[in-house]
Amino acid sequence: MNHLFEHNLTTRKIFLSLIDQLTVDELNLIPEGFRNNIIWNIVHSITAQQGLVYGLSGLEKSVTKELADKYGNGTTPDSKVSKEQIEEYKIMLVDLVEKTKADYENGVFKEFKEYTTSTGYTMRNVEEALSMNNIHEGIHLGYALAIRKAIKSN
Repeated sequence: MNHLFEHNLTTRKIFLSLIDQLTVDELNLIPEGFRNNIIWNIVHSITAQQGLVYGLSGLEKSVTKELADKYGNGTTPDSKVSKEQIEEYKIMLVDLVEKTKADYENGVFKEFKEYTTSTGYTMRNVEEALSMNNIHEGIHLGYALAIRKAIKSN
């Protein structure tokens, strides 16, 4: 199971690197042809992980309902994210993976509500949710990298 957490942490560290490479304005910019910006993809990854792993396990999430709703599927940025908010998200990127790993090792995940994604993949347990989360975050990392390329080519 360690490999799932290592994979997730690697993706999160790349997200952190993106944040550190770009200005607040660049993180908030939505280039032509895109629906979202880099910071939306990052925070969406944070909130989705909490929903997939904790929500489907019937456990309390470490993100607020407001944050989860703001960055949920189908949403788009409705305001600029501040430097202070970005600093909070940077902390969450690593801390929430570490918390999830500790919770897993401590046997916190006892139940799981089976869920089928829009792509047809059915998760039947928390291990499958952790695996699916890594795929999902990889997709959003790809979007974030494509947005960075679009921003830097202009």
